[in-house]
Amino acid sequence: MDADINFYFDPVCPFAWMTSKWVRQVQKQRDYTVDWRFISLRLINAQVDYDAHFPPEYEAGHTAGLRLLRVAARTRAEHGREAIASLYAAFGAHIFDTAPGPDDHRTEGEVRELRGTREFVEPILAEAGLPLELAEALDDESWDIEIQQETDEALSLTGKDVGTPIIHFEPPAGVAFFGPVISRLPPEDSAVELWDHVVGLARFPGFAELKRSLREQPQLAAFGVDADTVGKQEDWHGGSRRQQK
Repeated sequence: MDADINFYFDPVCPFAWMTSKWVRQVQKQRDYTVDWRFISLRLINAQVDYDAHFPPEYEAGHTAGLRLLRVAARTRAEHGREAIASLYAAFGAHIFDTAPGPDDHRTEGEVRELRGTREFVEPILAEAGLPLELAEALDDESWDIEIQQETDEALSLTGKDVGTPIIHFEPPAGVAFFGPVISRLPPEDSAVELWDHVVGLARFPGFAELKRSLREQPQLAAFGVDADTVGKQEDWHGGSRRQQK
């Protein structure tokens, strides 16, 4: 598929989701095409000791993300690349734009693990107008080959010390970068202005990185941060909230 940008996402990454919503804002105002591609945080961290390096709920979350990408890979194979835009939108809306109910007393680990189950996926497939049997791919590790290939493709464009999302601007000749990582969705009237600034940097062949590790919690209902609130600032050193025990 020829597209103006290739957007590599893991469906359980909140920053990828926030950036994707911004990209969709820009799509509405510019005649852009987007190819939504896969990158798995679980596969990137396949050799990492989760107990030593991550908060306790991360392994369940990253594993759920891989399981959701299996469903996405089968969806793409059977229903075309265009189907991924609506499927990712539905995943993100349920994972991040839905606040926990007042009677939901599950732990964060339990919430993240649930995202990789048929109980979670089947209603989303129905909402996206897709067959429920696509959920059978959750346990089908044969799709991991394709997901790994696409993950490797993304990392070959940026180098390995990155996370999600990765955006490839004007492929195949254009440059790719991790991010931009944003915690707030810009107003509609300034979304394109922000986009133009980012593309301007990306088009300069000598530009490599502009970074800080301090991030606000994203303005997403799942985190209890609304559009009028500034999220708690955290230090995502090394590109994640890794912790060394």
